[in-house]
Amino acid sequence: MAASVQPVVTAVIMAGGRGERFWPRSRNHLPKQFLSLTDDGETMIRKTADRLEGLVPHENIYVVTAEEHIPLAREQLPFVPAANLLAEPAPRNTAPCIALAAAVIRKRHGDAVMLILPADHMIRHRSLCTDILRRAVAAAAEDDRPVTIGITPTYPETGYGYIEFSPEDTAGQGIYRVTSFREKPDGETAKAYVQSGRYLWNSGMFAWRTSVYCNALREHLPVLADFADTITQVCDTPRFASVLREEFPRLPAVSVDYGVLEHWRQLYTIPAGFGWDDVGSWPALGRVAKTDTNGNYRSGDILTVGTRDCVFYGGKRLIAAVGLENIILVDTEDALLACSADAAQNVRKITEMLREQGRGELL
Repeated sequence: MAASVQPVVTAVIMAGGRGERFWPRSRNHLPKQFLSLTDDGETMIRKTADRLEGLVPHENIYVVTAEEHIPLAREQLPFVPAANLLAEPAPRNTAPCIALAAAVIRKRHGDAVMLILPADHMIRHRSLCTDILRRAVAAAAEDDRPVTIGITPTYPETGYGYIEFSPEDTAGQGIYRVTSFREKPDGETAKAYVQSGRYLWNSGMFAWRTSVYCNALREHLPVLADFADTITQVCDTPRFASVLREEFPRLPAVSVDYGVLEHWRQLYTIPAGFGWDDVGSWPALGRVAKTDTNGNYRSGDILTVGTRDCVFYGGKRLIAAVGLENIILVDTEDALLACSADAAQNVRKITEMLREQGRGELL
C-alpha cells in the first residue's frame, strides 16, 4: 500500500570489491573502483556518485567499502559525509553489504528508498541513466515495489547473468514483472536469450524501501535480518564500530541475487539502454573507452604495427606490439600481464596463485 508521505531517497554505492580481474593495475591497496581507467582522469567511484546529481542529495549518499579503503573513499568523495562511509570489517558479498546500509538508513531516515549502485560500472549516456534511476526510485517510493535495472542486451554476452521478464507492462509505465534469474549462459544459450527479446542483462542496480529489503531478509536470510536489527539499535552510538567489527565477519558471504532476489515473488525490472558496461575485466576497455582505428585501446607509450583489437595499459616503459590480435598487455612497475582477451576472465586465477605462494606484496 502506497504511503501518503513521500519517503526520503538515499543512494548506496557498493565499493567493497577487489577488482582482481584487473590485476596487476588493481591491487588490494588501490582496487579498481578507486582507479581512473578512462582518459578523463575521473575514478570509477566518482563517476558513480556524479550520476546521482539532481536525484539524491550528497548528505543522503552512503558508501560501503572495506575498512582499509575508507580513506580513499573520503579523498575521492569529499562531499559525502564521513558518517555515511560505512566500513566492512571483512568481505561478505552484496547481501550483507546492503543489509548494513539498510540498517543505518532505517535508523536515520526511517522507511527510505534505497537506490543501490555498484561503484565500478561505466555508463556512456549519463542523462539517460539518471532518467531510468528516477523512474526506479518513483516505483519503489509509490508502490513499495522492489525494482532492478535490466540492460537490453546488444550481443550474446556469456559473462553476465540474465533476467527473464514478462512481456506485460504494469500500468503502462515501462516496468515489467521479473519471472526468473538465469546464471551466466553458454554461447548458444546467450544467443537464444538475445533473440527472444525476453531477457535482460542483470546490471546489479536496484531500488527498494528499507522495509521491503529488511522484510525479505527476515523471510529468506534471518541471520542478516537479526544483524540489521542490531546495527539499527547501535547506529550513531559509541558502540557502533565495535559491534560492527564483532558481528559482520560472522555473517554468511552471500550475494543479494542468490540470497534475496531469486526468491522474491514480486520483483520488477525496467529495461534500459544507456551504454552500460560492468567493466569486469581488461577487454571491457575496448568497449567503453576510446580506441584507435584498429580497435586498440592504448594507455601509455605504445607503438603498434599490424595490431588489432588489443588492450595496452603501459607504465614507464615503451610497449611495442607487432602483428598481435586480441591480446591484453598490462605493464606495471613490479608485474607484467600478457593474456588472450578471450581468457581475461581467468586473470583472477593468477591472484589466487600469488596468494597460495605467499606473494602478498604483488596483490
